Amino acid sequence: MIFYEYEARKIVELAGIPVTKYGFCQTPEEARKIAEEIGGPTVIKSQVLTGGRMKAGGVKFADTPDEAAQHAEDILKLEINGHMPVGVLVDPKAEVKQEYYASVVWDGTAKRPLMLFSDMGGIDIEQVAEEHPDHVGRGHISNLLPVGDYEAKQVIAATGVTGSQLNRATPILAKLARLFRENDMVLAEINPLAELTDGTFVALDAHMEMESEAEGRQKQLLRKELGIAEDDTRDSYVPSEFEKNVKEIDAADHRGVIQGKDHGFEGNLGLVIGAGGGSLTLTDAVRSQGGKPANYSEIGGNPSVAKACGLAKEVLKKDGVEKIAVMMSIVSNTRVDIVARGVIKACLELGKDPGETIAIFRIPGAWEDEGNKILDYYGVEYCDRSVSLWDAAGRAVAKIQEGAGA
Repeated sequence: MIFYEYEARKIVELAGIPVTKYGFCQTPEEARKIAEEIGGPTVIKSQVLTGGRMKAGGVKFADTPDEAAQHAEDILKLEINGHMPVGVLVDPKAEVKQEYYASVVWDGTAKRPLMLFSDMGGIDIEQVAEEHPDHVGRGHISNLLPVGDYEAKQVIAATGVTGSQLNRATPILAKLARLFRENDMVLAEINPLAELTDGTFVALDAHMEMESEAEGRQKQLLRKELGIAEDDTRDSYVPSEFEKNVKEIDAADHRGVIQGKDHGFEGNLGLVIGAGGGSLTLTDAVRSQGGKPANYSEIGGNPSVAKACGLAKEVLKKDGVEKIAVMMSIVSNTRVDIVARGVIKACLELGKDPGETIAIFRIPGAWEDEGNKILDYYGVEYCDRSVSLWDAAGRAVAKIQEGAGA
């Protein structure tokens, strides 16, 4: 789940991190009232779940409450990257001396949270890391042990920050790390973290994303503190046509389960794979042996022929796909013959030769002999459980590479 800025600021505030006196509103009159309470120049910011607000005109500065109201009226009508705002955030225009960057992200490789800090805030951290790597401090924290202030201090000090700035920024990064773990976040970012002219530090902007599966554990935060409804998922992920089609096929039939993802995949070997961790293992095995997967998938729970066929057809219709690999670990709740019928049916309906199109079929388990008879009839290469997932993936990769070299 992704949060609007005003919600992220609330989460930061609840963690004990200083913020400015901001207000969320949905009408120009509310914006005027908040600007009057602030009592000085303000910033009016569109509340949308997308970037590029400044360039699109979704962030404006106001010197008076009337000007704040007018800006709010304009911004509330402004669509940004296909998103209409749910409201605007009215923030005091801060007197900033120095901008910093602070975040905690999930490091999937290390399988641990990673603290990041930079003394060059207000711009993309990716740009800073590329152009000024010595200005980015990094440090992993434990998934279980308490986060100590000294860990945050080491990360900040690595950027060259010293003295009172180091002492004031340290508890903020440490609290951000605790917030990250306690609230099941995958990203907790403050950019910029501002040092004001009076020497105090405040979060001027925040970006938070929570692990979707954690919503049930975080009802106190989501429902009580933020007032987010249960049916408000805030999913910023835009599915591809392939993913939409696979989802529709799955929803149309209650038998079994199929899933498909293709964001980040641009290969020539389509995957019809399943068995949870087996899918991850097989995708990695293909890549590790020089193959280029065109997608990720899940199939299981004894799907119908129609479902197996639907998934295989969508994979085969992807641009660049030359062959498909049909692989699973040993199955007991999925009939091998049904999957075989489904993928062969997909090939035939698309005018493709199953023997040439299916690089490998490796699904040992229930009704395996019946499935093998069908595969034999259409000249599809298959293997049993004596062939490991790794080797089956390797055979599929070899088939693709042989075709490329021909």
